[in-house]
Amino acid sequence: MNAVGSGPARPEREREDAAYEDTAREELARLLPPVPAERDVPSAPYLHHKDRLMQHIDDDQNRTPAPARKVLRRLPRPALLMPAAALALAGALAVTFTGGGTSGDTTAQPRETATVLLGRLAGTAAKSDVKPVRQDQFVYVKSLTAGAEMQEDGSSKLEPRHEREVWMSQQVKRITKTGEIKENGEWGRMAELGGSPAGAYRPTYQWLASLPTDPDALLEELYRMAEPDEDVEKAQAVFNRIGSFLGETVMPPENAAALYKAAAKIPGVTRKEDAVDAAGRHGVGIARVDKRSGEATEWVFDRDSLTLLGERSYLTRDVGAGKKGDVMEKTAYLKRGIVDHYRERPAG
Repeated sequence: MNAVGSGPARPEREREDAAYEDTAREELARLLPPVPAERDVPSAPYLHHKDRLMQHIDDDQNRTPAPARKVLRRLPRPALLMPAAALALAGALAVTFTGGGTSGDTTAQPRETATVLLGRLAGTAAKSDVKPVRQDQFVYVKSLTAGAEMQEDGSSKLEPRHEREVWMSQQVKRITKTGEIKENGEWGRMAELGGSPAGAYRPTYQWLASLPTDPDALLEELYRMAEPDEDVEKAQAVFNRIGSFLGETVMPPENAAALYKAAAKIPGVTRKEDAVDAAGRHGVGIARVDKRSGEATEWVFDRDSLTLLGERSYLTRDVGAGKKGDVMEKTAYLKRGIVDHYRERPAG
């Protein structure tokens, strides 16, 4: 790993700088006559395991735990930082979604690039009204989610979508119980063996607020924290981690804006004209295809409000456990907020 505060190795950084310059030229090119649309980059197979949440749950009512399912979902925006899920959102602290995005994109130009869209997302995030979260409070997230399950023949099958509610502690000190969850009507206790302090493995509002707000410094820090993984590109691990922070944590507006700006500097990030979340809501997407895994990850945003609606990941080529186009995971964020007690829900 690189030292604290250092970025990726120089050759890798130079390649990224070159890719970013190409993206900047692409922005200028949109003022010229139309050129062929962007394409996704094909890559090798890889199926992430998203939800270590269920691996860290022990029943708080002394019931016998159900057998663990073989879920292929990515680690909440995968194996970059956290062995367990971070849960929260940047933006308003309590939002209930009642419908999908509109069909018209009134603010975006027809050939708007990913960089331009991420810049607009950063501007929207910077203006969001987010109140500081105290250590004695909890981040609440309600979502609609589904993930692929491994079958006996080695193939995968997308499980039925279902609701999930999670309460995440915001304590900075090392704690064993990190949250509570209700899924499929069952309550569970989320815990870390030996306890977990606030930080990369358990991002709280205060920890996220401590991250750099300069996009270049932030990206270097995220690359530093990215753990080596032969099955996924480091750039994809960073992209997924940014998605995790944006989709499942609460943070100051300036930190959310910096994450969007940092994402714009990751090579291979593209804009998708139409993306769909687990609730069937259509919006505009920000996507990246991992060259090693052959799995694409999309963030879905409302076209008008630029609210983050959800996320989807799918295969870009046939693999042993799935075929091109198979959805590995899909999520829709339904409600989120800050509460004072476990099992309490935000008003409204």
